[in-house]
Amino acid sequence: MHLYLHIPFCRQACHYCDFHFSTSLKTKNEIVQALCDEIILQKDYLQNKQLDTIYFGGGTPSLLEEHDFNLIFETISKHFTLKKDVEITLEANPDDLTKEKLQLFKKYHINRLSIGIQSFHEPHLKSLNRIHTSQEAENCVKLSQDIGIQNITIDLIYAIPAENDEILYLDLEKAVHLKTNHISAYCLTIEPQTVFGKWLKQGKIQIIDDDFAATQFDILITYLAQHGFEQYEISNFARNQQYSRHNTSYWKQEEYLGIGPSAHSFNHESRQYNIANNAQYIKALQKSIVPAEIEILSSQDKINEYLLTGLRTKWGCNIQKINTLSNNTFFSANQKTLDRQLSEGFVTLQNDILLLSPKGKLFADRIASDLFL
Repeated sequence: MHLYLHIPFCRQACHYCDFHFSTSLKTKNEIVQALCDEIILQKDYLQNKQLDTIYFGGGTPSLLEEHDFNLIFETISKHFTLKKDVEITLEANPDDLTKEKLQLFKKYHINRLSIGIQSFHEPHLKSLNRIHTSQEAENCVKLSQDIGIQNITIDLIYAIPAENDEILYLDLEKAVHLKTNHISAYCLTIEPQTVFGKWLKQGKIQIIDDDFAATQFDILITYLAQHGFEQYEISNFARNQQYSRHNTSYWKQEEYLGIGPSAHSFNHESRQYNIANNAQYIKALQKSIVPAEIEILSSQDKINEYLLTGLRTKWGCNIQKINTLSNNTFFSANQKTLDRQLSEGFVTLQNDILLLSPKGKLFADRIASDLFL
């Protein structure tokens, strides 16, 4: 099974980010203790006690120190066992990845880094309010590889407003040149509660142009394919089948436990949503209460979630599974919609597997939602 830990701290706020975090580290020790307390309280959430993956997300988990890792891993080891080949991923910012920090990660058997580079173009980094420089981004990847952490993924953002596509090509060229086997690339989205969202309301920036974003998405797919990367999920590309095992578990609807403020959990029958407030999270755990809402999933919910996650991947959605989940009602309700999507070339049906076509990948969420029960 799979364990996610949300570390809700950042040095500063990126202008595009709407994840839950705080720029104040005053409560870091209390949060780490609360994470451990929640692990203990939630130890029976997963029926299988053997962990296939652990993922430190955020926020900025690379801000954690040795005593934080020591406490967290001690708590995990008391209540779960780890597979011999367990994947332990940590999200990191380039400016945190010193030689000493990387050696600390290796000490705790962190064997996969997700490095938030976003762009190698200095003006874009500044517009996104990133702390690191382009040179720091390149250096930290090489340093990580020299230390012995070879399983590295680079995060990039595309559709950042520009006069042409030259910057994206240069970003991709540098990313490929660094010889990592995984790249996650996300379209810039302006969320209402972010700095960009506020600026959009004030007229300081323009909404992202759909045609520009579509062109950049096509460039991304084509360029990475030419350099040996397989698009195994809408935003994720891997060489040599070096997929993210943790994120793949979400898309394949495997059970996972999410620990920390704003973290989600899933056990096939329900979803659990932790409160997105550090102070309230700490206060609840000090009283041995998990501050979470639980949503019991209906058969309709399960089908819709399967469509939403499965269609994003190279593995698609199994028609027989859809039939089973829907008691054979799915096609009677959606035959016209599915026929239209097939005839328009947005999806394909191969050996009872429903897949997005290259054309359909640009509209993945809309296609899935059109098929919702």
